[in-house]
Amino acid sequence: MARRAGHHPLELVWQNERGGVTARIDRPDGAVFVKWNPVGSGESLAAEAARMRWLAAEGSVPVPAVLEHDDGGDGEVLVTRALEGASIVSAEGLRDPEAAAAALGAGLRRLHAVPVVDCPFPAPDWTASADVDDAVVCQGDPCAPNTLIARGRFAGLVDLARVGVGDRWSDLAIASWSLEWNGLADAEPAFWRAYGAARDATRIAAWRRLWDAPSVG
Repeated sequence: MARRAGHHPLELVWQNERGGVTARIDRPDGAVFVKWNPVGSGESLAAEAARMRWLAAEGSVPVPAVLEHDDGGDGEVLVTRALEGASIVSAEGLRDPEAAAAALGAGLRRLHAVPVVDCPFPAPDWTASADVDDAVVCQGDPCAPNTLIARGRFAGLVDLARVGVGDRWSDLAIASWSLEWNGLADAEPAFWRAYGAARDATRIAAWRRLWDAPSVG
């Protein structure tokens, strides 16, 4: 991280439970994010890079541009161009909970509209054992922090290593649940309005049980 930053400002923004870290580096030509995952983490930055490149080429959903991927040494490194916007669970996003929840719904609506026949990636691992009733291109990890907002509107998706063809309600169940985890439960109706669907309690409960199973993650 420090080597890539050089003399430019570096901010650590995330550390996951498997030892991976993400940092923002403000370069003169624009900000970038650098992810590093240690060998044996079980997370694939190569998978994420492939999905971001595919989505960028498809053109329907704003995603970070891949600048570099390296899987040598003691782990993988992925460098991406920063998108304009902030996570909907950042201080900026949380200033307007209704707009934040709506951005989450709008982002999934756009992703789910990508033609399934064009997607080369399989179902997210955690959904692979379940039947698919309504196939779409899923984010696979649609938790609220992975959606960006700018000027009160959806601005892009990040953390895309699990994108693949899956059931629409697997994304909707977890995305709406994540509003509760992030202090946005009261704004959930705005999520459903922006997505354009009515809440289906039966489908939601089934997918949440699967997500919460011991094998997830």
